[in-house]
Amino acid sequence: MAVTDDEAVAADEALYVLTAVLLTPAQFPSVLGDDYPEACAALELAPRADGYGLVLGQDGEGARWTVVIDDVSLVAVAIASWDCGMEYELSPDERTVVAALPGWPLAVAVAAPGVPAPHDPGPDTADQPPLAPPDTSCWGPAQRRLGADEIALQWAAWRGQIADENFAAAGGTPEAATAGKATATEEGGGARNPVSEAKVAAELPQAPEETIASEAQASSGTDDPEGAAAPVSAAGGGKEAVPKGSHRGVRRVLAEARAYLDSPPPLGRVRSSFAPGDARTLRADGPGWSMVARTDDIAFILLDDEPGEVLPVGRGPELPGLLEALDRMAVRPS
Repeated sequence: MAVTDDEAVAADEALYVLTAVLLTPAQFPSVLGDDYPEACAALELAPRADGYGLVLGQDGEGARWTVVIDDVSLVAVAIASWDCGMEYELSPDERTVVAALPGWPLAVAVAAPGVPAPHDPGPDTADQPPLAPPDTSCWGPAQRRLGADEIALQWAAWRGQIADENFAAAGGTPEAATAGKATATEEGGGARNPVSEAKVAAELPQAPEETIASEAQASSGTDDPEGAAAPVSAAGGGKEAVPKGSHRGVRRVLAEARAYLDSPPPLGRVRSSFAPGDARTLRADGPGWSMVARTDDIAFILLDDEPGEVLPVGRGPELPGLLEALDRMAVRPS
């Protein structure tokens, strides 16, 4: 049967969905910014209270497009289904489309079958420069935030590199101690390197190829200065514990995090998510730093000024109160 001109045009304009992500105050690709407004600004979107869903795909000519929709629940259901290995055809209604942006703001490791390889749309089809993933080839804010994401994802492995007795060894309190540089071992299922292995694509749930949709039109503390343990190298290593004393960067981070309690930061800069038991996983970011913590345990800090280093902070008498207070003010997934 011959293909009509209208059918050919529809095929070219259809979006073959590859993946989707949430862009909400509680859940957004942290590689895009330290907080929700900053992540929205990276896509030139207004920080809508209910957030957005980002649908990443290719058109019939293989061009990359990011379709922004306001139906957040639809994208959330699709992501949950894909995470469970289930098929889900994500086909947003045209009435929910907020914008169709050229390019992808995140790296995507898959491509739609049966169309040309992914490429940016030409200037004749896009009225703005195409989106592109942040540069993660060298250490900086994007890599630092990706590293924090990886620690939160692999908490048990990273926590297993820090022994409690190391924190309690000096000064009589867990915060006044040092911990050695941990080694990531294959035998023990050691922690992965957030610098070299944390890829944006790993964050993205992939739609099963057989469910590629073609419906959407291309028209997601402590006050104690001794609180920091010795850094855990993101690349691992086998060096023994070396006392570090105070760490100026850690003192600054804890002071800025405590200041959030008196002067609330931009939305999404402090986020709380599920953790085993009664605990919560706490994520806080600020200018040049990221902190990942469990409300019933220690914290890890990453700094722009400390490339590849992960600084553990012992629990002690002050950190629990700070974490609990931050958790009370944090935004949470609905």
